[in-house]
Amino acid sequence: MNDTGHLHHHEEHLESSDMISDIVIGMSDGLTVPFALAAGLSGAVASSSLVVTAGIAEIVAGSIAMGLGGYLAGRTEADHYESERRREVREVETVPEREKQEVRDVFAEMGLSPALQDAITDELVKDKTRWVDFMMKYELNLDEPDPNRATKSALTIGLSYVVGGLVPLVPYFLVDAPQKALLYSCVVTLICLFVFGYFKSKVTGQPPISGALKVMLIGALAAAAAFGIARLVGG
Repeated sequence: MNDTGHLHHHEEHLESSDMISDIVIGMSDGLTVPFALAAGLSGAVASSSLVVTAGIAEIVAGSIAMGLGGYLAGRTEADHYESERRREVREVETVPEREKQEVRDVFAEMGLSPALQDAITDELVKDKTRWVDFMMKYELNLDEPDPNRATKSALTIGLSYVVGGLVPLVPYFLVDAPQKALLYSCVVTLICLFVFGYFKSKVTGQPPISGALKVMLIGALAAAAAFGIARLVGG
């Protein structure tokens, strides 16, 4: 029971780690790109409705593009695993002695005696499925990916992008003057970027305050650059 519980906990940990990574990817771009776009348009248009329309269009396009990128990354990981597994199965069938020696080499690196290496290898290779599983894990350092990983990743990244992208647009729904809405958008978005950067840094093991300030600064610089260029071109 304890071993089963430990394995179950380990799988949950892996799934939650993947999900957190996807949320970070989607939210990071979602908060930054629409914010910069809204800021740039605020320096060039006279109505907040134009900013909202362009912002929503960008969020839709961006979430689809980001989600598709996550899906393709997940499929690539799964395809790579399946390709390597097929190769291992073929080698176990065609060159079993060489593969047995590779198993012994793994146990040798673990510090087991030659007698134990031979005994465990002989027992392991009786089951070809377990044999291939062992080679995938300990020779190639590959874990079997979740078969639904690509779809989950696409949805998580896409939805995170939408949630992050809507944050800088909220003031434009409420205030008709775009430059005034931009001020509110800056306050709301920079606070969200700071909070997001803080938790992102904690998850990735970086200093949370400096990480939060870095994320907030990147968003502010992107928005300021977009606003300045729009004013320059429009003026």
